[in-house]
Amino acid sequence: MSTWQAQRILVQETYHEDNYGEGPKSKWFQWFIGGKSRGTNKIIMREAEALGGLPRSNRYASRDWFHSAITLPNSAILRDIRNPVIAITSWASFLSILHRKLVKVNPLAAEHMYFPTAPHSLMMSALGLLLVFRTNSAYQRFTEGRTIWEQIINSSRDLFRLMMLYEKEIGVEKRRRVQTLCAAFPYLLRHRIRPDLVMKTVDDEAYKREPENTILLYQDSGPTDDDAEAAAVANAEEDIGRSRRKTRPLFWVDKRTLPWRLLPPGALEKCARAQNRPLWVCDRMAMELRAVPDQVGFTNRERLALISHVDKLSRCIGGSERIHQTVVPLNYARHTLRALTVWLFSLPFVVVKDLKLLTGPVLFLVSWMLFGVFEIGSAIEDPFQGTLRLSILCDTIRRDVVGDEYVRSTAFFLEEEDAATQGPNGASANNILDSVSSPGEGLP
Repeated sequence: MSTWQAQRILVQETYHEDNYGEGPKSKWFQWFIGGKSRGTNKIIMREAEALGGLPRSNRYASRDWFHSAITLPNSAILRDIRNPVIAITSWASFLSILHRKLVKVNPLAAEHMYFPTAPHSLMMSALGLLLVFRTNSAYQRFTEGRTIWEQIINSSRDLFRLMMLYEKEIGVEKRRRVQTLCAAFPYLLRHRIRPDLVMKTVDDEAYKREPENTILLYQDSGPTDDDAEAAAVANAEEDIGRSRRKTRPLFWVDKRTLPWRLLPPGALEKCARAQNRPLWVCDRMAMELRAVPDQVGFTNRERLALISHVDKLSRCIGGSERIHQTVVPLNYARHTLRALTVWLFSLPFVVVKDLKLLTGPVLFLVSWMLFGVFEIGSAIEDPFQGTLRLSILCDTIRRDVVGDEYVRSTAFFLEEEDAATQGPNGASANNILDSVSSPGEGLP
């Protein structure tokens, strides 16, 4: 176990004892400050990673209310929605100050600032439906994205298992080539649905390129279906019959990094030139498996079983591209945002009579909650842009397929049962059981 893992487990044990153990603090005070202390690591390990423990995200419960409240200034959602929240809060504060002045100077004019509550109550029902529908549809996309990557993990493990079962027929060298291609596949797919992760432009002077350790390539990313420029180019190609695409910028990557160092030497240059690199890896794996000759113990049935797992990986490319490229309909998103903006900017006229100078703080909370719901839907709409930790999933596949190859391969070699089950007199356990079970011998 490494030092940082031991420290992390120690922090978790200390946190558990401080919050749930017996001590001088009263039970009421423990409930009041219960939850996760500031600075607690967000990765929880039920078991040491060296023993096979899986990292998982933190789960928040009701006892974490105090920690969630005091960390509100550090909220990423609040940082993303700060502009509309500040605008609405400033507008509400201005109206509350203006109302206070008019009440003293011209009460009749102040009466004309009030809006009836019935229209806003009716609008709130429709606005709630719009926000709930958008959030639910975005969460369905988030769940579907995680399901797709679960399929990638399962298919990679199953493919490795079948290759180990038929290693003698496939050959060690071919099995290792397919194995490294399978380990590189999730990284290449992650680069396709989340581009600009590790690539640097050739003319970028901030990074010095070493020609012997780098490889040149084009950006591998699919355009979204609402890209107006891509749509215009596609229509022009249909009309004139030839391509009018712009010259793509050239990038470079360090081939000593992941996933490039996983690719076999003969596949590195060819894969880098491909437009869709994860699809190229699937095609190469299928071709490698197809080239295995028929022999005793390996027929067309086993070959198709292996290729079927490659087909599942290939279908996961299309599923990931669909979530990444297809956005929520633009008309629906704009209509929801416009309705929310109109409702919030007119709300001060409804509540200023009762809240007075508290209108600004109240509108801050209301706009923070509603715009936060809208922003959460936008964030999880494409879960591959940071909501899902794809790096952890990629590392899981690489560790299961390549990293733990030596240890995992021991499961595919059976020891001699007689040598492992020797009795005290040199007789095997099976022979002893057979003698005991013989009719008339050793039985009453």
